[in-house]
Amino acid sequence: MEAPDTGVDDMTKLSYLHEPAVLHNLATRYGIKEIYTYCGNILIAINPFQAISHLYDTELMDSYKGAQLGDRSPHVFAITDVAYRAMNNEGKSNSILVSGESGAGKTETTKMVMRYLAYLGGHAAAEARTVERKVLESNPVLEAFGNAKTVRNNNSSRFGKFVEIQFDACGQISGAAIRTYLLEKSRVCQISEPERNYHCFYLLCAAPPKSCQEIEKYKLGDPKSFHYLNQSSCYELVGVDDSHDYLATKKAMDIVGISVEEQDAIFRIVAAILHLGNIAFALEGEDSSVLEDDKAKFHLQVTAELLMCDLEALETALCKRNMVTPEEVIKRSLDPLGAAISRDGLAKTIYARLFDWLVKKINVSIGQDPDSKCLIGVLDIYGFESFKTSSFEQFCINFTNEKLQQHFNQKPGGIISLLDETCMFPKSTHETFAQKLYQTFKDHKRFVKPKLARTEFTIVHYAGEVQYQCDQFLDKNKDYIVPEHQELLSTSKCSFIASLFPSLNAETPKSGKFSSIGSRFKLQLQQLMDILNSTEPHYIRCIKPNSDLRPEIFENVSVLQQLRSGGVLEAIRVKCEGYPTNRIFSEFLERFSILVPEVLKENVEENVACKSIMEKVGLSNYQIGKTKIFLRAGQMAELDGRKAKLLGESAKVIQKQVRSRIARKCYVRIQTASICIQTVLRGQLACESLKFRKRTAAAVKIQKSARRKSASRKYTNIKSSAIVVQTGIRAMVARNEFRSKMQNHSATIQAATEEEEKDSGKEEEDIGKEEKDNGKEEKDVGKEEKDVGKEEKDSGKEVEEPEDKEPEKQPTVEVQEKEELPDPPVAVLEQNKPDKTYVSPDKEQEVTEESNEPYHIVEEISSPIQDVLTAEELPSEVEQLKVLLIGEKKRADEYQKKHAEAQELSEQRRKKLEETEKKVHQLQESLNRLHQVQNQPLHPLLELITLIIRTTLMLHQLAQILHFQLQVVIQPTTLVPVLKLPRCMLKMLQPLKLQVLRTVIRRGHLMTTSDGSLCFCFILSIDDRYKHNFSRELQCRHAKHNPNSYT
Repeated sequence: MEAPDTGVDDMTKLSYLHEPAVLHNLATRYGIKEIYTYCGNILIAINPFQAISHLYDTELMDSYKGAQLGDRSPHVFAITDVAYRAMNNEGKSNSILVSGESGAGKTETTKMVMRYLAYLGGHAAAEARTVERKVLESNPVLEAFGNAKTVRNNNSSRFGKFVEIQFDACGQISGAAIRTYLLEKSRVCQISEPERNYHCFYLLCAAPPKSCQEIEKYKLGDPKSFHYLNQSSCYELVGVDDSHDYLATKKAMDIVGISVEEQDAIFRIVAAILHLGNIAFALEGEDSSVLEDDKAKFHLQVTAELLMCDLEALETALCKRNMVTPEEVIKRSLDPLGAAISRDGLAKTIYARLFDWLVKKINVSIGQDPDSKCLIGVLDIYGFESFKTSSFEQFCINFTNEKLQQHFNQKPGGIISLLDETCMFPKSTHETFAQKLYQTFKDHKRFVKPKLARTEFTIVHYAGEVQYQCDQFLDKNKDYIVPEHQELLSTSKCSFIASLFPSLNAETPKSGKFSSIGSRFKLQLQQLMDILNSTEPHYIRCIKPNSDLRPEIFENVSVLQQLRSGGVLEAIRVKCEGYPTNRIFSEFLERFSILVPEVLKENVEENVACKSIMEKVGLSNYQIGKTKIFLRAGQMAELDGRKAKLLGESAKVIQKQVRSRIARKCYVRIQTASICIQTVLRGQLACESLKFRKRTAAAVKIQKSARRKSASRKYTNIKSSAIVVQTGIRAMVARNEFRSKMQNHSATIQAATEEEEKDSGKEEEDIGKEEKDNGKEEKDVGKEEKDVGKEEKDSGKEVEEPEDKEPEKQPTVEVQEKEELPDPPVAVLEQNKPDKTYVSPDKEQEVTEESNEPYHIVEEISSPIQDVLTAEELPSEVEQLKVLLIGEKKRADEYQKKHAEAQELSEQRRKKLEETEKKVHQLQESLNRLHQVQNQPLHPLLELITLIIRTTLMLHQLAQILHFQLQVVIQPTTLVPVLKLPRCMLKMLQPLKLQVLRTVIRRGHLMTTSDGSLCFCFILSIDDRYKHNFSRELQCRHAKHNPNSYT
């Protein structure tokens, strides 16, 4: 077919399969940034030298997951997905071989393969993704210590790497192992223009400002100041930030499990190697060497400090060598060149041991799954190299590529075996090695001796001729450590450095023996080929479009050379003209018998069964061999496509049945669950309904009780108010009756008193006659009577004056009485109203009705309840009801309190009334006894005093009842007792005549005491016969706090 303007994605579809057509198709696709192209089942990847957006996004990985090869555009994810699905479906390990020359993009392609495998086999939980994360983060660590800038690549891998990613039965990553091959140790000490040393040296020198302590600790500075770095003028790379990469490397170290202490030891070794390279030597004597200057001594001291070894022992190990003989050990000094070689050898040994330790540490951290049955191996090996000066490293690299291409089969007696044999002889040189090569391989078609060459030879590789210089083949092939170096570093105080160099007794090779690097590398390569042969290979060929490493430049000559050297064109021809795909009969039947199931039931031979399958599916581009079936290009893909289609349709049927069954089970479960849910919900609704009914009944009961209590309170308040009013009225009526009775009784007493005064007047006349008869005694008594008369006149004057002024002082008395008595009884308040002493029953009823008016009666407030309340009116209505209820409660409490107070006051008044009646009765009895003693003969003086005291007490009790004050005073000057009592009692006491005492009651008068009380006074005269002077003052007061006390 003709190639379209955008090119074809599979070059086996080209109508004209020749070099111009292939180049044009690749250039066309490269121009539209399509860097991937199929060549059958081989993927060709052209390095774009720039980042292409969305080329490796997660969404793109999703689209390639499970897709058949060819369904989507060519991509590294497609080849990886094919390998992953083949491993899961067939249970066989697969491998992905990434090849190409230096700078073609093999390392980045390998990263994408590992990233996609981690995506396919990663765990869902974040905490379980540690294995795949460590596998991915191992790349920055190994790149920092194993990659360097070369002439053809800014990030060239200076070691080979084969990553085995192990999977469990579920297709998830369960472990991994990294194998490395042939680290280029010579680069540590020697680099050429414009290359660089390993990245780790520049990363440590460019540590960011936050890590200045590390720079000071390691005593580093500008890379230009170190001999191992300044052999080339290239110190920085365009687009690369060494300080950022330093932090990324440390972060990757943390992820893969390298501790902080181990990181410190690693960077201390890197810094020590740089300082070790700055140790220069000068000639001393004929064959000995010493340190060149103070600068060399400084770097020697820093190196010893970083390696934590003895300073003198380090200098001795660099400048001297021990020769062991059967008799003794001879210490020989080295010249400056020998000391420099010893120095470089120590640096390379330390770095190689450090790199091996990193690989082992990463493998231990990732972990390997011993139960894993399948794996996918990813090989990132150096590409074919041919430099102006190709040495032993290029020979090993190209040997690896030859092995991979299967064009170069090493036989016993090859170049590596001859090199090992030459190294066994102590006196062998590179010239003797070259002569042996010329003699041994002079007739080999791929071995060429250049004209006039003494130490050079040429090998015709599959990718072209390469001329090698064997000047350093012998030294580089010898992998042995100087015993002095071994002993020096094994005694280091740093446990990490000491672990890199175990003691000589633990070493397998003895002193003086060596291990051939070439032989060991050949053995490792053979093991690698055995692994690859046991897997299903998938090829990715990386192409470098130009030697300048610039984007969007496609050099036809360079690309064509790489296609030829990679065997791509030859593979295309084989695939188109021959039968590139073949399978054993049993494998073919196991893989495609599903297309024709009845073939297996016929019990025919395997070749016949394979032929029947091909005929049934309608394919004819095949050949049947003795043990295999051979297919043309594309036939296997056609069979896989039909198998995938059949499996897809079968899967749909299975999925339909499974989904139907799952849906049926789900329906039954849902139905059962719905019944249970309905039962529970109905029960909950019934419970809620019962709770609601109970709440409603409780609310009705509470309302009923509240209404009953409110009504009871109203009734109780009304009843108590009525009782209080009735009590007050009855008390008032009783007081009026008592007042009228007292007035009547006073009138009776007054009449009796008047009669007694008449009788006493007669008796006085008789006594006067008797006095005249007594003589002098009578005269004296007359004088005394005259004096008494004068006093009476004076007192009469005093009494007349208050009577005249009494109307004016009446308001004052009333005010004082009111002030003294804040709550006088009704009888006293109405003593000046004689017409209202009696109240008829009708009047009492009217007064009771009027007295009920001031009391507030709590009535039930009934408000019409609307049938329908809106959502906005309901809260306000509830709030109003709450306010009314609170107000009613407060009012009810106030009424209840007032009722209690009224009941208490009523009880007090009732008790006082009973006491009043009792004391009135006692007063009546006392008056009766006074009447009885009027006609009795004269008593002794003691009886007189007792009578006076009793009378005084009686009057005092009466004053307490009527809320007045009473004072009885016997004046010591006149020996005349003066009784002070209120004016309201004057009428009551005037009728009283104490005949026993021959007392004459004269007119009393009002007087004011010292304490401000207003009293009515009268004089009692005592008979002269007793001749006794009384000097005694009796005072009775009404105590405010204790009314029953007296003094």
